[in-house]
Amino acid sequence: MPRTKLTGVAPILLVKDIRAAADYWVSKIGFTEMELFGEPVNFAIGSRDGIRIMLSQVAPCAEIVPHWKTVNMMWNAYFWVDDAKALYEELTQRGAIIDYELHVKPYHVLEFGIQDLEGHDIAFGQILK
Repeated sequence: MPRTKLTGVAPILLVKDIRAAADYWVSKIGFTEMELFGEPVNFAIGSRDGIRIMLSQVAPCAEIVPHWKTVNMMWNAYFWVDDAKALYEELTQRGAIIDYELHVKPYHVLEFGIQDLEGHDIAFGQILK
């Protein structure tokens, strides 16, 4: 029997303000498309270079706990890139919230991290050959 091929993955981040979060992913992280859903709007799917992110708005009283608050230095999303230095420079110029600077990790990845408006840690890594 032929094996079905997985064609993508999309991290899902919980947010308090879907419109502000969607705008951050477009203006600060460079996602070129952000489709909004619901009436009122409560869900978004964004993409950049064929990679997707999903945003889901929580109830006003809900608490959002980023992973790093439960497990030290743990991300909510990790994206592999082909040029971490160029992306770091781009996101810095765009005004993304830099969580940690570009550096080589012990696992041979050139990596940096940002945060979104909810404090989720999002990392970008380039495998070094």
